[in-house]
Amino acid sequence: MRRDEIECWLTDMDGVLVHENVPIPGARELLAKWRDEETPFLVLTNNSIFTPRDLSARLRASGIEVPEDRIWTSALATADFLKSQAPGGSAFVIGEAGILTAMHEAGFIMTETDPDYVVVGETRNYSFEAITKAIRLIGRGARFIVTNPDATGPSAEGPLPATGAIAALITKATGRVPYVVGKPNPMMFRSALNRIGAHSENTGMIGDRMDTDIVAGIEAGLHTVLVMTGISDDREISRYPFRPNEVLASVADLLTPAAPAEERAPGQPAAEPAGDSAPSGSTGEGNR
Repeated sequence: MRRDEIECWLTDMDGVLVHENVPIPGARELLAKWRDEETPFLVLTNNSIFTPRDLSARLRASGIEVPEDRIWTSALATADFLKSQAPGGSAFVIGEAGILTAMHEAGFIMTETDPDYVVVGETRNYSFEAITKAIRLIGRGARFIVTNPDATGPSAEGPLPATGAIAALITKATGRVPYVVGKPNPMMFRSALNRIGAHSENTGMIGDRMDTDIVAGIEAGLHTVLVMTGISDDREISRYPFRPNEVLASVADLLTPAAPAEERAPGQPAAEPAGDSAPSGSTGEGNR
């Protein structure tokens, strides 16, 4: 698939559109282009703490306009998946507004008594009591679901344990491995495609991480674009046995059509990353 054949776009948020709440050059213009051309798109994030309304407000404060119905989180993907598995089911949920709101809106009952599922999302306030309760409920037969696999998240003081770390603790105590819905599970991308009525054959995915965005995009059958404004560099790319269809300096390179000379083998950069064109390094909210 060539870039000019793409009719719909999925894009990661942190490291692609914003860096530490500062817009990445080209992000505002690309989103405006998609809106003006009525191109279906969704902004994806593994962050399950916040609701789409919260994230839309955060982006707006950064100078980027993304309506809340254009944001797809691992919490929404998890609720969507569970609704397809057990409509009207019940769950014990560890998490914050993002996953709790999504589960309620999907028709789930929140309970601590014999739930169908134990769902672990991200929170800044993991409780030993809640984790113990989750372990006991899983031991009694509740199915174990995790919104995303991120082991750590950022804070001003340094890394914090995140969903993946807590899930590992529960797995060690129960011997049960969770089903993880968020990236790199292509399930999240498939639910996003359904959300905007898109098909993998004409959809592109923009991300800054090889181990989540790109591998999930490849497995979902999408045209994959790696931008160098997040955590990836040439050494990071070379670590993996797979390659994106395109490697670009930033989303600004998507504002103009790819020239015929740029139709190249997967993984070959369309441009050398500009050293001062966009921030690099770790991104806000866990590079997700």
